[in-house]
Amino acid sequence: MIDQQKLVTHALESVSKARVAVFGDFCLDAYWFVEDRDGEMSVETGLPIRHVAAQRYTPGGAGNVVANLAALGVGHITAIGAIGRDPFGDKLVALLDELAVDTSSIWRGQPDWQTCVYSKPYSGGMEQSRFDFGAFNAASPETIASVTAALEAAAATHDVLLVNQQIPNSICGDAIVTAINRIARAFPALHVVVDSRDRAGRFEGVTLKINAFEAAVLSGQTNASASEPVGIADVRRIASELNAATSRPVFVTRGERGLVVASQGVVSEVPGIETAPPIDPVGAGDTILSALSAVLATNTGDDAPLTAARVANIAATVILKKLHITGTASVDEITRAASTVEYTYLPELAVDSRAAIYIDGSEIELVRPLPETLAIKHAIFDHDGTLSTLREGWEKIMEPMMVKAILGRWYNTADEALFAKATRECREFIDRTTGIQTLVQMQGLVELVRQFGCVPEDEILDNHGYKRIYNDELLEMVKSRTRKLERGELSPTDFQLKNATALLHRLHANGVKLYLASGTDEADVIEEATAMGYADLFEGRIFGAVGDVNVEAKKLVLERIMRENSLSGPELVTFGDGPVEIRETRKRGGVTVGLASDEVRRFGLNLSKRKRLIRAGADLIVPDYSQLDKLFAVLNLK
Repeated sequence: MIDQQKLVTHALESVSKARVAVFGDFCLDAYWFVEDRDGEMSVETGLPIRHVAAQRYTPGGAGNVVANLAALGVGHITAIGAIGRDPFGDKLVALLDELAVDTSSIWRGQPDWQTCVYSKPYSGGMEQSRFDFGAFNAASPETIASVTAALEAAAATHDVLLVNQQIPNSICGDAIVTAINRIARAFPALHVVVDSRDRAGRFEGVTLKINAFEAAVLSGQTNASASEPVGIADVRRIASELNAATSRPVFVTRGERGLVVASQGVVSEVPGIETAPPIDPVGAGDTILSALSAVLATNTGDDAPLTAARVANIAATVILKKLHITGTASVDEITRAASTVEYTYLPELAVDSRAAIYIDGSEIELVRPLPETLAIKHAIFDHDGTLSTLREGWEKIMEPMMVKAILGRWYNTADEALFAKATRECREFIDRTTGIQTLVQMQGLVELVRQFGCVPEDEILDNHGYKRIYNDELLEMVKSRTRKLERGELSPTDFQLKNATALLHRLHANGVKLYLASGTDEADVIEEATAMGYADLFEGRIFGAVGDVNVEAKKLVLERIMRENSLSGPELVTFGDGPVEIRETRKRGGVTVGLASDEVRRFGLNLSKRKRLIRAGADLIVPDYSQLDKLFAVLNLK
């Protein structure tokens, strides 16, 4: 496995020596936070008054690319473009000056040129319709001549010339494109990196950064849609063709599915990274472009493009977590993100069960070939949803708990619309985050509480506080069910996946050591496993949290089990219905069996679980344990 932190540190260690020129559409992002006062009307017009309670301005477009380069610590940054003589232009230049950017090549000599501004009003935490400035700009001959001269001067003194075209009436017209192509030919050692929304096909001999939809359109796919993902086979083919045509690296971004890079005839995939909601993708493309350019400016060798893609992929995740702002990613932030990166695998297969490959005569899906040296001696089991369904229905506990947290003291008196909105957003959030760690879900709740604004800032709990409340309420439901087991009103099989106990007995008979791992408090796990009738099969190897909510329990439990028992490789199999246990086992080379089961029926396939488990890296997907003979044959067991 690649050490992502070392990769980032090495790739960015010399960026202070880099010289990067940025040309393109320099814009200003304006955030206006509106708080309407009911009933206040304009005396002059009779129309409702909208009050801006706060305003924030950040560089946008090529300006955000520059801001990202500055955050990375690039030593010298030159801005080349055109802006207006208006107050917005003054603000943009002031912001760039604060970043120590050389703005002497920004042309302000065209009287009718408007600074491009994306003004974004927010009301009630939601973005409203934008007001855009600069959509009708048309560059004069004098503007074109001035910008062309600045580009030619920069080419001789910089490591990278970065081109960022985003708006239709861009300064980057045909004359400028011709000049950039000429520069690319004249300066073969210069990295000319182009991110052009609708003119990428006009550039020659440059490094392209392009999204999958733009790449499909460029390749002539008339049926391509921006709302539909482009298949990986098509992306690889298009990237290869563009690389052959330009003789320069090509980077194709695929949103949550990562990147594809083609260089010197070799096509490589960089997988997507799991990022828990809420997220804000604004500016992620600019961050990728900046990181690619910074790495290419200071790294040589055949592997530089792939390294650049890996670093840029991680940098984008930093931006996704910065809400309502056109953010930047620093070296420290990217390095920290690299330490916790969790990749996603086979996204096409995960969302399309038609492509599933099954073991003959079974419902066991073979996601990837198992190692030929498979010799299972140790088996780790997640508990909830993998063996036990005692906690089935947790969503019905979490949803009202979240709504109460969001509305706070207004819970009993909130009007119907506010209550419905909070309920809807909580339900959608739970649906999007099912399968991730509870602590991460609770961090999302913190952000939702803050977004709604019903709870004073000093009364908002942190994610650990909300997790404690949720766990206490969930435990009440579990205790009620275990009491019914104790009274004989229900039997253990009423809360087990099909054939779960038979599976454990058979593994135990094969001499396989069993381990039970849970993020639940250890005493509760032992009590629940005992009530279910299989605790003795684990021979004391039942592990849970130790009551410290300041750590992510399940991951630490798994790390402890694997470390203390030296578990790894083809001797280890893990059964689980969540991404954490699948990922941790995959990192150590073990075999992973994903339980994608319908917990209500306790058998049969749950497609949502299947998707999550394949993305996490599962080797096998099973709906339950009803086909034990075939499962044991696949695992090379009796």
